[in-house]
Amino acid sequence: MQKSVIPGYFPLLACVAVVVFAGCANKPGLMGANSVEPITDSDETNERRRARLRVELASGYFEQGQTKVALDEIKQSLAIDPTYVEAYNLRGLVYMRLNDVLLAEDSFRRALALNSRDADVAHNYGWLLCQQARYSESFKLFGQAAINPTYAGKAKTLMAQGICQMSAGQPSEAEQSLMRSYELDSGNPVTAYNLASLLYERGDMSRAQFYIRRLNNSELANAQTLWLGIKTERKLNNRQSVVQLAYQLRKRFSQSSEAAAYEKGSFDD
Repeated sequence: MQKSVIPGYFPLLACVAVVVFAGCANKPGLMGANSVEPITDSDETNERRRARLRVELASGYFEQGQTKVALDEIKQSLAIDPTYVEAYNLRGLVYMRLNDVLLAEDSFRRALALNSRDADVAHNYGWLLCQQARYSESFKLFGQAAINPTYAGKAKTLMAQGICQMSAGQPSEAEQSLMRSYELDSGNPVTAYNLASLLYERGDMSRAQFYIRRLNNSELANAQTLWLGIKTERKLNNRQSVVQLAYQLRKRFSQSSEAAAYEKGSFDD
């Protein structure tokens, strides 16, 4: 089930308006993501079951990029049960993909009106507002999601908050958010990359090296991470490491803009 979004892999420090949204596949709760008591099959009304099945179909279409078909399924779900939070949440994600800010915001507002404690909706709405540079509003929603004790996506929300704080020109706050996110989920490449980027820009090369090295030593390394690693190692005068990373960049991502920048010697010194 498409419940929430995270920034795409990888957002750049200077350009955090992300155009790729990767969903979290989770089975939806029947009363929203943060119900106090789990609902079993016997509690589900026939209308809610039918609405849920429509949203599950819509989620599949959305993940396949068939947004119009997904919207049609969502409309049918809401016609069956106009109080279904998951339908409004997914509707918001679809309109985010379509760059229809007004309808996306309307969807998330409706979802929160039905369940003000739904952390997935708060996260998604916060990310939407961050993209509109409505930072104070987005931070409030991220905080609302993160403090929910039943929310399993705290690391994701702290990551999004940190990226948004970077965009808002709040590097100290961003570092705190990204560090907390990293502590909860050290395997998230988006968090690691943005944290390393932030430390690099601040001139804290030793700490930047720690995070970017771990990422580049994993299977999740890409042209951007290797390029940041090259620049970091160069600042630390580690010539052998620069050569090794440059070899990987040329071999694996020879057509990338980062490989071209390396060949030109564009190190932003």
